[in-house]
Amino acid sequence: MNSAAMATMPAPLDVRLMNLTATVLFLGVLLAALWAGGTWLLRHPAFTVGRIVVEGDLAHTSALSLRANVAPQLVGNFFTLDLQAARRAFEQVPWVRSAQVRREFPSGLRVHLQEHDAVAHWGGEGSGMLVDSEGAVFEADAGDLEDDDLPRLIGTPARAPEMLRLAQRLGPALAPLASPIDTLTLTPHGGWRVLLDSGAVLELGSGEEAQVLERVRRLVRTLPQVAQQHGGRGVGALEYADLRHSGGYALRLRGVTTMSAEEAAKAARARPAAPRAATATPARRAVQNN
Repeated sequence: MNSAAMATMPAPLDVRLMNLTATVLFLGVLLAALWAGGTWLLRHPAFTVGRIVVEGDLAHTSALSLRANVAPQLVGNFFTLDLQAARRAFEQVPWVRSAQVRREFPSGLRVHLQEHDAVAHWGGEGSGMLVDSEGAVFEADAGDLEDDDLPRLIGTPARAPEMLRLAQRLGPALAPLASPIDTLTLTPHGGWRVLLDSGAVLELGSGEEAQVLERVRRLVRTLPQVAQQHGGRGVGALEYADLRHSGGYALRLRGVTTMSAEEAAKAARARPAAPRAATATPARRAVQNN
């Protein structure tokens, strides 16, 4: 048998098995070494998150607040930390609207925070809830507000953006009354009620925003003349206005009440001793002095 034929003969089975075993053992040792090295690297103190850089235009979020609320929730080191869980932890801090978290080698995090910009209180007194410029309701310490002269919105949280938009449009419409909005309430029946700083209450009724605003503009446009006709009063005499009437509105001024003819007739029947109000068409009103 020549040397060329011997070179082409396959290796014996036992040799092939030995080669395969050696290869498997080598790969196993290599993988074990890599695993051990990776484990050591991941657990090395050098990669423990020890530095957090916070960026953003922050007025209400302090390092003390972040340390107390976020640090206990940061589990893992530079390599194993769940960035999404870290982001959620930062966003649970009062006043924080959104957070972006990224790693900075070898042991740091860089966090960009965006705060809520409070534009209104939410709920009853002492609720501890606020509304930001996008209509999001959030919990925070109202004592941190620099400007506490904010309106209050009371209603369903799901409709907070709608309520904020209406309040922002009602403000300019009611400006001639020289008394800003104290509280805007969405009643259980779907109607709108406004309490002014002066203490006056306006029942605006329900309907589309444009319809509500038109009722308010009609009141503001005609109130000075109506108030002047009753004892020379000004718009500051307004105590109550019901704008839910299709043909107009009912007023209560200090010392004067304006009612529809039907309402005046009912009041007269309830008090027989009082003089009966004059009959009026639906478009007119009977005025009764208190």
